[in-house]
Amino acid sequence: MAFTLAEVAKALGGRVEGNASIVIRGAAEPAMAGPDDLALAMTPAYAAGLAAGRARAAILWDGADWQGLGLEGALFAPRPRHAMAGITQVLDPGPGIAPGIHPSALVDPSAVVAEGAAIGPFVVVAAGASLGPRARIAAHAVIGEGAVIGADALILQGARIGARVRIGDRFICQPGAVVGSDGFSFVTPEKSAVEQVRETLGDRGDAVNQAWTRIHSLGTVEIGDDVEIGANAAIDRGTIRATSIGSGTKLDNLVHVGHNVQIGRDCLLCGQVGIAGSARIGDRVVMGGQCGVSDNIIVGDDVVAGGATKMFTNVPAGRVVLGSPAMKMEANIEAWKNIRRLGRLFAQVAELRAALQGGRPGGEDDKA
Repeated sequence: MAFTLAEVAKALGGRVEGNASIVIRGAAEPAMAGPDDLALAMTPAYAAGLAAGRARAAILWDGADWQGLGLEGALFAPRPRHAMAGITQVLDPGPGIAPGIHPSALVDPSAVVAEGAAIGPFVVVAAGASLGPRARIAAHAVIGEGAVIGADALILQGARIGARVRIGDRFICQPGAVVGSDGFSFVTPEKSAVEQVRETLGDRGDAVNQAWTRIHSLGTVEIGDDVEIGANAAIDRGTIRATSIGSGTKLDNLVHVGHNVQIGRDCLLCGQVGIAGSARIGDRVVMGGQCGVSDNIIVGDDVVAGGATKMFTNVPAGRVVLGSPAMKMEANIEAWKNIRRLGRLFAQVAELRAALQGGRPGGEDDKA
């Protein structure tokens, strides 16, 4: 794929200075850019890299002297970092899925495949499934019975969409993800040790562990528009009602969403986030990598949780949290500062005690 610098600028809503007819075939970091690459030099820190590379054109920070940097042309955008989204979209050739249905694909006669869909090798589309216009399904993906997938979906290699799952438009599913697996729901004939410990916060009493009886998942998964699911993510279907994910939400690789979970709109859940069953996540929530959410709790709108935060209780809307257990970020930072001071504090207490005891190195308490 090749575009002129002027065409790239038009797609981004930016402006060009210098030679607008330079042909762009790719994007690269400044020091690694070749003559046909657009160098991504969005702050002054990248200026030295431009000198090391061979780029003729670059996207630059506002006010940059592109001629002084040795360039033939430059692209300026209102927010260069945001322009990355447009640049990568323009230059991304996408997966090579041939139009139509590959001869090796297995599409049930009762399935509905809309106009413009592309179904790759060894894909299975089960009975009653429906694929929207221009949906693209890569090799070895499986679409379960009665699943409904909207327009312009992209489902990549080896992904599994379970029975009766309903997905909106412009869905992107990375390789190996599973949407609509059974929930992890088991129960014992009588109160188990786990239930007893949870109620008492530590005392198991006379309760014993017993054989686990499976609770089947009769619900499904409902996903809005413009949702992305990362590689090897897993989204469990609901027990009775549907697990739901709101429009615009993005899930990273290896994210796990338990049964009955409700996730709002425009959330961002980074790698290895785990959300336990029946939790409710508000709109525009951001969770860093390895965050955890306990079952049945509520995380309010606009919460930001730093990496590895563990949320065991409800989190109010708008709060910024960190740590395990989660607390306000500033409180967590102060707590860890205090922990680092403990060694010095203990030494000071020992000195004070020795002084009070007339210089003796230890007292009766040291023999305990």
